[in-house]
Amino acid sequence: MIAFVSGPVAALGPASAVIEVGGVGMLVQCAPAVLAPLRIGEEARLATSLVVREDSLTLYGFVDDDERQTFELLQTASGIGPKVAQAMLAVHSPDALRTAVLRGDAKALTAVPGIGPKGAQKLLIELKDRLGAPTGAGVGRQRAVAAGPAPWSEQLHAALVGLGFAPREAEDAVVAVTPEAEAQAKPDISALLRSALRTRNRTR
Repeated sequence: MIAFVSGPVAALGPASAVIEVGGVGMLVQCAPAVLAPLRIGEEARLATSLVVREDSLTLYGFVDDDERQTFELLQTASGIGPKVAQAMLAVHSPDALRTAVLRGDAKALTAVPGIGPKGAQKLLIELKDRLGAPTGAGVGRQRAVAAGPAPWSEQLHAALVGLGFAPREAEDAVVAVTPEAEAQAKPDISALLRSALRTRNRTR
Protein backbone atom coordinates (compact mmCIF):
# COMPACT_ATOMS: atom_id res chain seq x y z
CA MET A 1 0.00 0.00 0.00
CA ILE A 2 1.14 3.56 -0.76
CA ALA A 3 0.28 5.52 2.41
CA PHE A 4 1.47 8.90 1.12
CA VAL A 5 3.37 10.62 -1.65
CA SER A 6 5.72 13.56 -1.19
CA GLY A 7 7.49 15.68 -3.75
CA PRO A 8 7.15 18.60 -6.15
CA VAL A 9 3.85 19.06 -7.97
CA ALA A 10 4.52 18.35 -11.65
CA ALA A 11 1.01 18.95 -13.02
CA LEU A 12 -2.52 19.82 -11.95
CA GLY A 13 -5.86 18.90 -13.49
CA PRO A 14 -9.50 19.48 -12.56
CA ALA A 15 -9.60 16.27 -10.52
CA SER A 16 -6.00 15.12 -10.20
CA ALA A 17 -2.42 16.06 -9.47
CA VAL A 18 0.89 14.58 -10.60
CA ILE A 19 3.46 14.39 -7.80
CA GLU A 20 7.07 13.65 -8.77
CA VAL A 21 8.48 10.93 -6.52
CA GLY A 22 12.00 9.78 -7.21
CA GLY A 23 11.84 10.83 -10.84
CA VAL A 24 8.47 9.15 -11.38
CA GLY A 25 5.22 11.09 -11.84
CA MET A 26 2.49 9.68 -9.60
CA LEU A 27 -1.03 10.52 -10.81
CA VAL A 28 -3.26 11.11 -7.79
CA GLN A 29 -7.05 11.55 -7.98
CA CYS A 30 -8.11 14.34 -5.62
CA ALA A 31 -11.19 16.28 -4.52
CA PRO A 32 -11.23 20.05 -5.20
CA ALA A 33 -10.38 20.97 -1.59
CA VAL A 34 -7.25 18.78 -1.77
CA LEU A 35 -6.12 20.32 -5.07
CA ALA A 36 -6.83 23.94 -4.17
CA PRO A 37 -3.63 24.69 -2.16
CA LEU A 38 -1.31 22.85 -4.57
CA ARG A 39 1.00 24.79 -6.88
CA ILE A 40 3.06 23.46 -9.76
CA GLY A 41 6.72 23.30 -8.77
CA GLU A 42 6.05 23.48 -5.04
CA GLU A 43 6.49 20.61 -2.58
CA ALA A 44 3.38 18.72 -1.50
CA ARG A 45 2.58 15.77 0.73
CA LEU A 46 -0.67 13.87 0.23
CA ALA A 47 -2.00 10.94 2.23
CA THR A 48 -3.00 8.31 -0.34
CA SER A 49 -5.00 5.14 -0.80
CA LEU A 50 -4.35 2.71 -3.65
CA VAL A 51 -7.46 1.13 -5.16
CA VAL A 52 -6.69 -2.06 -7.06
CA ARG A 53 -8.96 -3.35 -9.82
CA GLU A 54 -8.43 -6.07 -12.40
CA ASP A 55 -7.77 -3.51 -15.10
CA SER A 56 -6.44 -0.54 -13.14
CA LEU A 57 -4.43 0.80 -10.21
CA THR A 58 -5.80 4.15 -9.02
CA LEU A 59 -4.23 6.35 -6.38
CA TYR A 60 -6.52 8.68 -4.42
CA GLY A 61 -5.10 11.63 -2.50
CA PHE A 62 -6.21 13.34 0.73
CA VAL A 63 -5.34 16.23 3.00
CA ASP A 64 -4.43 13.96 5.92
CA ASP A 65 -4.52 10.41 7.28
CA ASP A 66 -7.96 10.94 8.81
CA GLU A 67 -9.47 11.58 5.38
CA ARG A 68 -7.66 8.58 3.93
CA GLN A 69 -8.83 6.24 6.68
CA THR A 70 -12.39 7.54 6.39
CA PHE A 71 -12.25 7.00 2.61
CA GLU A 72 -11.26 3.37 3.17
CA LEU A 73 -13.88 2.79 5.88
CA LEU A 74 -16.66 4.21 3.70
CA GLN A 75 -15.91 1.58 1.06
CA THR A 76 -16.66 -1.21 3.53
CA ALA A 77 -20.34 -0.28 3.16
CA SER A 78 -22.17 -2.17 0.42
CA GLY A 79 -22.56 -0.24 -2.82
CA ILE A 80 -19.92 2.37 -1.96
CA GLY A 81 -16.98 2.45 -4.34
CA PRO A 82 -14.02 4.84 -4.39
CA LYS A 83 -15.75 7.50 -6.49
CA VAL A 84 -18.76 7.76 -4.17
CA ALA A 85 -16.49 7.66 -1.12
CA GLN A 86 -14.42 10.50 -2.58
CA ALA A 87 -17.62 12.44 -3.34
CA MET A 88 -18.73 12.00 0.28
CA LEU A 89 -15.45 13.52 1.47
CA ALA A 90 -15.75 16.33 -1.09
CA VAL A 91 -19.07 17.31 0.49
CA HIS A 92 -18.39 16.50 4.16
CA SER A 93 -15.29 16.41 6.36
CA PRO A 94 -14.61 13.12 8.19
CA ASP A 95 -15.99 14.57 11.43
CA ALA A 96 -19.11 15.85 9.65
CA LEU A 97 -19.71 12.33 8.35
CA ARG A 98 -19.20 10.86 11.81
CA THR A 99 -21.67 13.37 13.23
CA ALA A 100 -24.23 12.64 10.51
CA VAL A 101 -24.02 8.90 11.14
CA LEU A 102 -24.13 9.36 14.92
CA ARG A 103 -27.26 11.53 14.66
CA GLY A 104 -28.91 9.42 11.97
CA ASP A 105 -28.92 12.43 9.64
CA ALA A 106 -29.93 10.92 6.30
CA LYS A 107 -30.43 14.39 4.77
CA ALA A 108 -26.74 15.15 5.17
CA LEU A 109 -25.84 12.02 3.24
CA THR A 110 -28.29 12.74 0.42
CA ALA A 111 -26.37 15.98 -0.21
CA VAL A 112 -23.78 13.71 -1.85
CA PRO A 113 -24.40 13.09 -5.58
CA GLY A 114 -25.36 9.46 -6.14
CA ILE A 115 -26.86 8.86 -2.69
CA GLY A 116 -30.65 8.85 -2.43
CA PRO A 117 -32.91 8.61 0.63
CA LYS A 118 -32.99 4.80 0.68
CA GLY A 119 -29.26 4.55 0.17
CA ALA A 120 -28.66 7.09 2.94
CA GLN A 121 -30.75 5.09 5.41
CA LYS A 122 -28.85 1.95 4.52
CA LEU A 123 -25.52 3.72 4.98
CA LEU A 124 -26.53 5.01 8.41
CA ILE A 125 -27.11 1.43 9.52
CA GLU A 126 -23.94 0.00 7.98
CA LEU A 127 -21.61 2.79 9.08
CA LYS A 128 -22.97 3.22 12.59
CA ASP A 129 -20.30 1.11 14.27
CA ARG A 130 -17.51 1.73 11.75
CA LEU A 131 -16.74 5.45 11.59
CA GLY A 132 -16.58 6.04 15.33
CA ALA A 133 -17.35 9.23 17.25
CA PRO A 134 -16.40 12.74 16.05
CA THR A 135 -12.85 13.64 17.05
CA GLY A 136 -13.24 17.41 16.90
CA ALA A 137 -10.25 17.64 14.56
CA GLY A 138 -12.35 19.02 11.74
CA VAL A 139 -14.45 21.47 13.73
CA GLY A 140 -14.05 24.93 12.34
CA ARG A 141 -11.33 23.78 9.98
CA GLN A 142 -10.90 26.13 7.06
CA ARG A 143 -9.09 24.99 3.95
CA ALA A 144 -7.36 28.04 2.58
CA VAL A 145 -7.72 28.42 -1.15
CA ALA A 146 -5.48 30.71 -3.11
CA ALA A 147 -5.81 31.54 -6.78
CA GLY A 148 -5.42 28.24 -8.56
CA PRO A 149 -4.22 27.27 -12.02
CA ALA A 150 -7.73 28.11 -13.31
CA PRO A 151 -10.42 30.60 -12.21
CA TRP A 152 -12.63 29.39 -9.35
CA SER A 153 -15.58 28.97 -11.70
CA GLU A 154 -13.67 26.55 -13.92
CA GLN A 155 -12.43 24.56 -10.95
CA LEU A 156 -15.92 24.37 -9.48
CA HIS A 157 -17.50 23.41 -12.82
CA ALA A 158 -14.97 20.61 -13.31
CA ALA A 159 -15.52 19.37 -9.77
CA LEU A 160 -19.31 19.28 -10.22
CA VAL A 161 -19.06 17.40 -13.51
CA GLY A 162 -16.69 14.96 -11.80
CA LEU A 163 -19.34 14.42 -9.11
CA GLY A 164 -21.98 13.49 -11.68
CA PHE A 165 -23.53 16.82 -12.74
CA ALA A 166 -24.47 17.30 -16.39
CA PRO A 167 -22.40 20.17 -17.89
CA ARG A 168 -25.45 22.47 -18.15
CA GLU A 169 -26.50 21.58 -14.61
CA ALA A 170 -22.98 22.39 -13.40
CA GLU A 171 -23.11 25.75 -15.19
CA ASP A 172 -26.40 26.62 -13.46
CA ALA A 173 -24.93 25.67 -10.07
CA VAL A 174 -21.87 27.87 -10.69
CA VAL A 175 -24.12 30.81 -11.55
CA ALA A 176 -26.14 30.21 -8.37
CA VAL A 177 -23.08 30.48 -6.10
CA THR A 178 -21.36 33.33 -7.97
CA PRO A 179 -22.56 35.99 -5.47
CA GLU A 180 -21.05 33.96 -2.62
CA ALA A 181 -17.75 33.59 -4.50
CA GLU A 182 -17.55 37.28 -5.37
CA ALA A 183 -18.04 38.18 -1.71
CA GLN A 184 -14.84 36.29 -0.83
CA ALA A 185 -11.37 37.76 -1.30
CA LYS A 186 -10.12 34.29 -2.20
CA PRO A 187 -12.97 31.97 -3.25
CA ASP A 188 -13.06 28.80 -1.14
CA ILE A 189 -13.71 26.01 -3.66
CA SER A 190 -14.64 23.53 -0.93
CA ALA A 191 -17.28 25.86 0.55
CA LEU A 192 -18.61 26.80 -2.89
CA LEU A 193 -18.88 23.12 -3.81
CA ARG A 194 -21.02 22.46 -0.74
CA SER A 195 -23.22 25.46 -1.57
CA ALA A 196 -23.62 24.26 -5.16
CA LEU A 197 -24.68 20.83 -3.95
CA ARG A 198 -27.24 22.36 -1.60
CA THR A 199 -28.60 24.41 -4.51
CA ARG A 200 -29.08 21.25 -6.51
CA ASN A 201 -30.94 19.58 -3.65
CA ARG A 202 -33.34 22.52 -3.39
CA THR A 203 -34.24 22.22 -7.07
CA ARG A 204 -34.99 18.49 -6.92
